[in-house]
Amino acid sequence: MEPAENQAEYVQFSKEKYLLESPPEKLRKELEEELKLSAADIRSHGWYHGHIPREVSETLVVRNGDFLVRDSLTSVGDYVLTCRWDNEVLHFKISKVLVKSNETKVQYMLESDSFDSVQELVRFYVGQRKPVSQSSGVHIYCPVSRTLPLRYLEATFALANSKQGSAYSPSSQRGAYIKRRSVTMTDGLTTEKMIPHSPVKTPSTIHHHKDAMRNCAMSMDQIQEYRCPLSPVGETPMSPAYSAITRQRAHSSGRVLAIVPPSPAMRRSSDPQLSPSASNNPPEHPAHTSHSAHSSPAHHASYQSHSSETAGSYCDLRPCPAGPPKPPTKSYVERLRVEEGRQDGVREEGEGMFSAPQVETASSFRPSRYESCLMPTENKPLEMSVLKRVKELLAEVDARTAAKHITMVDCMVARILGVTSEMQRMMGVSSGLELLTLPHGHQLRLDLLERFYTMSIMMAVDLLGCTGSTEERAALLHKTIQLAAELKSNLGNMFGFAAVMRALELPQISRLEQTWVTLRQRHTEGAILYEKKLKPFMKNMNDGKESSALSNTSFPHIIPVLSLLERGMALGEALEPWESAEVGVDVVMYHLEAARTIAHHGGIYRTYAETKLQGLQERAEIREIFQTEFQMRLLWGSRGSEGSQSERYEKFDKVLTALSHKLEPPVRHSEL
Repeated sequence: MEPAENQAEYVQFSKEKYLLESPPEKLRKELEEELKLSAADIRSHGWYHGHIPREVSETLVVRNGDFLVRDSLTSVGDYVLTCRWDNEVLHFKISKVLVKSNETKVQYMLESDSFDSVQELVRFYVGQRKPVSQSSGVHIYCPVSRTLPLRYLEATFALANSKQGSAYSPSSQRGAYIKRRSVTMTDGLTTEKMIPHSPVKTPSTIHHHKDAMRNCAMSMDQIQEYRCPLSPVGETPMSPAYSAITRQRAHSSGRVLAIVPPSPAMRRSSDPQLSPSASNNPPEHPAHTSHSAHSSPAHHASYQSHSSETAGSYCDLRPCPAGPPKPPTKSYVERLRVEEGRQDGVREEGEGMFSAPQVETASSFRPSRYESCLMPTENKPLEMSVLKRVKELLAEVDARTAAKHITMVDCMVARILGVTSEMQRMMGVSSGLELLTLPHGHQLRLDLLERFYTMSIMMAVDLLGCTGSTEERAALLHKTIQLAAELKSNLGNMFGFAAVMRALELPQISRLEQTWVTLRQRHTEGAILYEKKLKPFMKNMNDGKESSALSNTSFPHIIPVLSLLERGMALGEALEPWESAEVGVDVVMYHLEAARTIAHHGGIYRTYAETKLQGLQERAEIREIFQTEFQMRLLWGSRGSEGSQSERYEKFDKVLTALSHKLEPPVRHSEL
């Protein structure tokens, strides 16, 4: 129980008192709202801990490679990277500097490296496996995620600072202590082993410091559901869960025990351990635990102090006693999935328990079992009655309506929309855009490639099947260009846009000179749109020179990623931009980096797709035309649709060539 004077101080800081007494559920919600923010906001990253004291950050990095970023207590606007390497806690200052070039901008420097943002700095050192300091060879690879919202942490430590007065304020903290060893900025490394600046320290200062830390630790310990890692996989079996931290002070014969949550060093299943043996070494000095977190220092006076007079403060960690196994609590990701998938809050059997994702071995497209209202159970390839009906239906709708129906089906196939909680459990992720970047997303990648090629062939058949006048074909070509523009600009569907553009760029279509000339004469604006905007934009996206805005995209450009990961399936295709001698590996790296971004922002794409498709007056027949199974049945028939993919594409390439030559016969050399 707190002394009376401390209770009076709580009354004085009523705002902080309200923040500290927020219910755990409210804190959990607030933390999740922070983590949902845009990736450009540093608060959306779990490794950012805000304005926490240095010694608190040291207790959170418990294994080699653990790291976090916090605000500098001495330099406003700067940050500090706290990490552990070789069983030693290290602190690196990240300086905020102004760069004057064409325009003044801010950069963040760590030693000699500068970055546009702290997020970019962390991605560089973690993703590239670069040492943070060349002199010490420090590596960071396992972020320690905060378990409380930044507002709560700031209020907690602001209250702790206020209770000490000027003795613990950030401005005076630097003057109250001196560093035992401080390496210059050329090293970029500072190890904090602190000794008192003055040989005399008042007992009240020591009491306030310890009391504030104990109160903070106990407040954090009350949030039981924060003890699980963010990843459903959890920590590796080798990593022990520590629950007790022992603080020792110079000039103090006692010891204060404070119970804090185990280090939330959130390790995902894909995170490697650079030195697992070193990271799991037991502590040098086993700590004595106590049953009471509020025991006074006098109660532990019999314990022998392990610290010397100049050792400052340090932590001894000891694993919890083995007890009966407890089921893991829900992680942030799992709770988020539950909230998005089941708003009623009904608990399902097995919820909160991790289950391995299932590897799909069969395609989701089954044309032989597909039942259609537009075609019979058995049909031949390119059956005339079905083709005629399809042309009539497409003529009834404008380009925007057709684009919305295409986007709806595209997002369903890619599992951007319509993803149930059961599908998420089977995939192991919440979005198909993340699944397609993972090893067990092989079948989804094949299905998306199948849809891409089938859609482009379908659009080409629609153009080449127009056997009327050249003016009619030019009008249909103009409508197809408008469809591509709608998919790109209004709906942000780069997948559908790429499929339509591929159809327009097929040699069987591009060789129709009379049709293109008529297009330029009768539909000049459409020809200019295609030649000056759509075609260059498509080329730049494939070359890694341009990308669609994240805030305006429902389905990102994933074709290069699919081609990279499943190159053997893209048979009969021309060389990709990165496969030519003139282009370096930069294009490949661009598309791989884009894949990481796409996987990370699946929720944003889903939200934008839902917004764009809101209010769509869906027509079942129009949607069916753009179903992949329907297109496969129409192009290859009920029997041929189940055949080999390479054979189907090869045969239909010959069919398209024959249709193109029928419309505009090639000029013979004897006629020239």
